[in-house]
Amino acid sequence: MAFREGAEGQNDGVRVGAPGSAIIRMTEAEVARDLHAVLARVREGVEVVIEQDHRPVAVLRPPESAGPGRKLRECIALAKAYEERLGYAPIPDGDFGGDVQAGIDCRRDSFEPPAWE
Repeated sequence: MAFREGAEGQNDGVRVGAPGSAIIRMTEAEVARDLHAVLARVREGVEVVIEQDHRPVAVLRPPESAGPGRKLRECIALAKAYEERLGYAPIPDGDFGGDVQAGIDCRRDSFEPPAWE
């Protein structure tokens, strides 16, 4: 994987942006040569700017909420602990169902259960 030096503030093709972040500039051909390595860097928090003729055409960056989230059993345990602290079960407001649906709708990957034979 080749990294190029670019504008000011860059060093060995990696430019440090916000604290803890870095930006790498690569050509489309460089990305295509080793996409797995590029994605590994993105998973580490590096932003990759893909260029053609030294002009950016795309940016790969980790999603803003890159964390794995909580497992359902953890959510249930938290809800039970909250109920014990309150001394009663909280009642969801009228918008709760819509909020849950919005969360489901924003997921990009869908759950496809395995085919059972």
